[in-house]
Amino acid sequence: MHTLSVSALNEQIKTLLETSFSHVYVEGEISRITFHNSGHIYFTLKDNESALSAVMFRGNASKLKFRLEEGMKVIVDGAITLYKPRGSYQINCFSIQPSGQGALALAYEQLKEKLSTKGYFAQERKKAFPKFVKKIALITSATGAALQDMLRVAEHRYRLLDVDVYDVLVQGESAAAQIARAIQLADTKSYDALVVGRGGGSIEDLWAFNEEIVADAIFGAQTPIISAVGHEIDWVISDFVADMRAPTPSAAMQMLLPDTNELYLSLDALSAQMSQLLSQKIDTKLQALSHLKSSYQQHSIEKKITQKKEEITQFKERFSQHIAYNIQSCTREIEHVKVRYPSAIDNLLNINRNQVLHLMKMLESNNPKNKTKKGFAQISKDSKVIDLESLEPDDIFDVMSDSLKISAKVLDKKSF
Repeated sequence: MHTLSVSALNEQIKTLLETSFSHVYVEGEISRITFHNSGHIYFTLKDNESALSAVMFRGNASKLKFRLEEGMKVIVDGAITLYKPRGSYQINCFSIQPSGQGALALAYEQLKEKLSTKGYFAQERKKAFPKFVKKIALITSATGAALQDMLRVAEHRYRLLDVDVYDVLVQGESAAAQIARAIQLADTKSYDALVVGRGGGSIEDLWAFNEEIVADAIFGAQTPIISAVGHEIDWVISDFVADMRAPTPSAAMQMLLPDTNELYLSLDALSAQMSQLLSQKIDTKLQALSHLKSSYQQHSIEKKITQKKEEITQFKERFSQHIAYNIQSCTREIEHVKVRYPSAIDNLLNINRNQVLHLMKMLESNNPKNKTKKGFAQISKDSKVIDLESLEPDDIFDVMSDSLKISAKVLDKKSF
């Protein structure tokens, strides 16, 4: 009996498997996927009944246009190999396609969803373009028809424009990196706007504008950017990230640049409007000047002096009239007084004479000498006139008449 070592057996199985299954297509669902730091991808390909280990090495993995995800159904193009140290076999994937969907279409949707989540498409971050651009950069192929179309439109619409062309590849493996570098370089040159684009083509031809590196460069630029890729029906990732999307490269120039003929018409309209406004301003100022002149004349020093002179004249006239009126009134009163004065004096003298006589009679009637009667005398105590009733026994008092004063003492007091 011929005996084999484990290694020998594994080697024979390895040779048999790799010879018999050197190129196979296997469809299944991705499970337990691992993206290794080395760039290799490890996963399990399974269906309802079985599972198969799979690996995609870095060289092939870098060519994938979409990202492998857990649960994704794919078709793998590869070869069966055996890992001899463990005696396990696996499929070495050369390429992978989404099952029922194109790889590029899936990659497009995956990147679009990713960038949208990161806010690359947000309307509020879109930058405004100047109304009149002076200097722009065209990032495209110098040999492409798109460049000639854009230059022709620029020459026709706005000859004052200063245009710089950044020649880049617009398709192929290295196109995306060149476009991204050109955007970053142009962004440092103080352009008013950047136009990134190319003419039409298949999805593969336009793919450079669907790469994340280009989207990152557009998103990070400070200069406003127009994406002008392909035809009107073509939509690429750069269209969503850019500040403006043009359906074609020619349309980009029409959207960005003013029409010289329209500017001439606008200038004519502005000139006419300016003339009208100036005429209105001049008329308004002339009216204001006339008003100021009239106001000055009304409020001038000469006008005020004349007014004051008139006021003084009026005041003198009123004062003269007032004085004349007062003199006339006083004259009438004097005449009246002169007529009434003698009789008034006589009446006043008679009145006063009567008052004097009345006062003399009263004085005479109140003279103590005239009031003295027999048996009556004035009683005083402590130099004060008092009534007889106020005296008490032992009081010392004086009794006075017109010619005699007697001091006395109360011996007794009786009432009647």
